[in-house]
Amino acid sequence: MRVLSGIQPTGNLHLGNYLGAIRNWVRMQDEMDSQSQCFFFLADMHSITVHEGREQRIRNVRDMAAALVAAGIDPDRSVLFNQARVPAHAELCWLLNGTARIGWLNRMTQFKDKAGKDREGASVGLFVYPVLQAADILAYNATHVPVGEDQKQHLELCRDIATKFNTDFGVDLFTLPAPIIPKETARIMSLRDGSAKMSKSDPSDMSRINLTDDDDMIMAKVRKAKSDQEMLPETAEGLAGRAEATNLVGIYAALAGITADAVCARFAGQGFGAFKPALGEVLVESLRPIRERFLQLRTDDDALDAILEKGAAKASAAAEPTLRAAYDAMGLMR
Repeated sequence: MRVLSGIQPTGNLHLGNYLGAIRNWVRMQDEMDSQSQCFFFLADMHSITVHEGREQRIRNVRDMAAALVAAGIDPDRSVLFNQARVPAHAELCWLLNGTARIGWLNRMTQFKDKAGKDREGASVGLFVYPVLQAADILAYNATHVPVGEDQKQHLELCRDIATKFNTDFGVDLFTLPAPIIPKETARIMSLRDGSAKMSKSDPSDMSRINLTDDDDMIMAKVRKAKSDQEMLPETAEGLAGRAEATNLVGIYAALAGITADAVCARFAGQGFGAFKPALGEVLVESLRPIRERFLQLRTDDDALDAILEKGAAKASAAAEPTLRAAYDAMGLMR
């Protein structure tokens, strides 16, 4: 079993990243047997679809590496690297551009959402983003890829590209990756709008809990989080139609390792004036060790670069046979 997953290096993890994906990455890493391997990469080549200054991009990659290690990714047990240090990603992407079809990419809903009405002004990189994602996966012949709802379509495209390449060139080169959809993945929404995902792109910092927020800031954000005037019900079923209440209860449940029903039973009949301080305490105690470790790690750029370089060396060695076989299958002499 070979698992691969990536994350955009936006500089710092927020609660949505952590509970939505990173905790599951750590669980997978900890549950791997000696014959399996996890590859976790920082998608800095994907990040060029949005303009960003050189120094900021470098800082973001290092900070995200520090955040992942602080959250529990062990670079000695998993392969942690940034995409740009492994040229196989870009090389294989170009080869796969000859296999992918414009019609397939035109169906990608994420491009439509991000490009919006200014489709003609969007970068080519944003359009072919899913082909690079396919290269990320196929370079390692990953057997499994953790995906959320917004990435399932891209994984299907990856499988289509792999199938067509294998068929066109009469090889059995690329493994068709299977999705991993963790049963316990938490969907964390904005603290200001229960219908929108928690995101760093939200202009309001009060919409999210950053892993760098100190204890006082976390408590302040929870106090000001949007809720409602109703009491908490005895079961989670009673939260239907209450998006903000559902979100806050879900955050408590995810951090405390209990069900939403158990949270409701514990606070049944109480309002958010009583619930929010309890939620704040759970957040503070859960995130404090991660924050302290992150702040320590991010001050040592040499150590962070060493971690990423070691991971890139392992990743390059793993990807090289597949890349070489792809060139050979296509008759490209290197």
